[in-house]
Amino acid sequence: MAGKPVLHYWNARGRMECIRWLLAAAGVEFEEKFIEAPADMEKLIKDGSLMFQQVPMVEIDGMKLVQTRAILNYIATKYDLYGKDAKERALIDMYTEGIIDLTDMMLKVVTGFPDQREANISLAKDKAKSRYLPAFEKVLKSHGQDYLVGNRLTRVDIHLLEVLLYVEELDSSILDPFPLLKGLKSRISSLPNVKKFLQPGSQRKPPYDEKIIEKAKKIFKI
Repeated sequence: MAGKPVLHYWNARGRMECIRWLLAAAGVEFEEKFIEAPADMEKLIKDGSLMFQQVPMVEIDGMKLVQTRAILNYIATKYDLYGKDAKERALIDMYTEGIIDLTDMMLKVVTGFPDQREANISLAKDKAKSRYLPAFEKVLKSHGQDYLVGNRLTRVDIHLLEVLLYVEELDSSILDPFPLLKGLKSRISSLPNVKKFLQPGSQRKPPYDEKIIEKAKKIFKI
């Protein structure tokens, strides 16, 4: 019997958090081996564990997978969270790419220069309210179903919930004009596996702070 997936990353959100979310939503227990120092990263590279000398890396089913999208695609396929046919997968991919665009804007808030922080926050909030949230609200309105694609849970519902929680960290009222998104957030959050992941003590990572950012700079020699 295959063991638990092993996630190699530092002890923070970053590009591994969406992978943690998807595994948790699928009800898959996983282990984490944190990169705590530059030597840990150098060892993974020297051992040949990182194809492109980058993390995140996930050991799963005898493979050492890198590249976030490839990892997510494999997990979604393995646990039947990737739609029932090519059309549904195309929609899931399209919606997911939009979510990634917004997530990258959110990452700039914490990875950008300190003197640009307020401008990056303003940009992320503006684009969320004017571009991304209206688009997903429109999808839900167009079909009147409980989920974004195929009227059942797929990876894109999990990715969207994750980023909705992030934008709410910037502005707690940002979802007020989007009742269907608020409803989706409530439904997905109430699913047993997701609800468990949202509880204190789970492997979900907290928001960034200066201490976490400084540690990342040391680990990755930024």
